[in-house]
Parts: sequence; structure tokens; C-alpha cells
Amino acid sequence: MTLPLSGGPRPVVTVIQSSPDVHLDRFGEWLGDVELRIVAAFAGESVPAADEVGDGLVVLGGHMSAYDDSTAPWLPELRALLADASTRGVPTLGICLGAQLLAAARGGRVQVAAPPGRESGIVDVRWRPEAAGDAVVGAVAALADERYRTPQPSMHADAVVDLPRGAVWLASSAMYPYQAFRIGSAWGVQFHPEAGADTLRAWADGYDDVDTDAVLTAYAARELEVTAGGRVLAESFAAHVRAVASETVSA
Repeated sequence: MTLPLSGGPRPVVTVIQSSPDVHLDRFGEWLGDVELRIVAAFAGESVPAADEVGDGLVVLGGHMSAYDDSTAPWLPELRALLADASTRGVPTLGICLGAQLLAAARGGRVQVAAPPGRESGIVDVRWRPEAAGDAVVGAVAALADERYRTPQPSMHADAVVDLPRGAVWLASSAMYPYQAFRIGSAWGVQFHPEAGADTLRAWADGYDDVDTDAVLTAYAARELEVTAGGRVLAESFAAHVRAVASETVSA
């Protein structure tokens, strides 16, 4: 499905959605001046090839694991798409499950039901020196406090435990080390920069081990910071897509 946008030609960004309640949320607005093509893989829509996604690719989260091919039979094609897109220069962003799929696709490892348990609510994402000046996450890292942290929403129990060879480690949290990484032309973030309060409430209500009130209280206490970080990440990714698309046209 294409979301109609008015005006002249825009870079095209394909968005792969694996669960109906894990959607673009606030990224739909924050990505700005791009044409969004939503692929509802959970509803049977076909995962495109890398040369069919347009100028950029976003792979959203989901309630399945990165290896749950029997429950989500499109995952092998999605892993193949991430591997191909990230090696052929397509600007790509994987969020939560999308980041785990990216890691697995490029030779890393994801642990299902990782021992630290579910990371939920608002987490402090601590940026590593490698994030400074990064084309996509650098502007988010620049918002960090004196301890190099920015707050972001989180809701996951699976986690990347080994980065792919050649990946650049960009951020961690107190509970899980790999909160952000870059490999090839792709970025993976374990947190959910797109998620607002209503989305977090719906997710938290779905898990017996999550205190919804605590999640929403933490979100409300840091809403301005959380929103600023998510918006900047979306805007930086969209700007990177436009820059790469412009370079391709002028080449």
C-alpha cells in the first residue's frame, strides 16, 4: 500500500510491517518529505527484492522472534532482503525485530528470551564514541546528557548477542549491550524511536510481565526527551535517504 503524498517527486521508502500493532506510529509524520510504501507482510503482502524497495527501507518490529519462520513465513525473504539491501547501498533502518533480523541476516546472533529478561518502558540509550558524526544516529547522540545517554522506548525480550563481522557498535543500555549498530548501508536499533504513549500502552497491556502504569509514568516523566530523540532519528534517516538518492541521480 502506498500512502499518498502531495507535491513533486519524492524519494521512495519501503516499510515492512510484521505485526499489525507494530506500525510506523509517529515515524509516519517524522519521516517527512518521502513517499512511504507500506508492505503488510503479516497480511500476506509479498516482501520485495532489494532493487524494488526504492530509495530506502525500514523494517519494523514484531511479536515473533527473528528465527520464527514457521509462525512468520516471510522472515526468510525479509532476512535476505536486509542482507542484500545493506550490501548494495540502500539506506536501511531496522527497528527492534528489524534490528535483530538485520544482525542475523549478516551473520550475527540473536538470543530468544535472553536471560536478562524483558526490557520495557523507557531506557537510557548510552552512545559510544563511534556514534559521533554518524549519518543517522549522530544527531541523536548529540542530544545526550553528560553521561552520553538519551531516553528511548523499549519493549523486547529477545536480543542481539553477537554483532555481525564488520558491524560498528553504536550504543548500549544497562540491560542489553547492542542497542544500536551499523553494518554496510543499514542501521539497527533495538529500541523503539517511533513509539508514542498509546502504542506503548497497547504493547505493555499484552504482556503479563510488564507493568503498564510504570511504563506510562516513565514515558510521561521524560516525554519531551523521548520525542526529541525519536524525531531527530527519523529526520536524520530521511535526510540520509534523500542525500543518497540525490547522489544516485547525479552520478
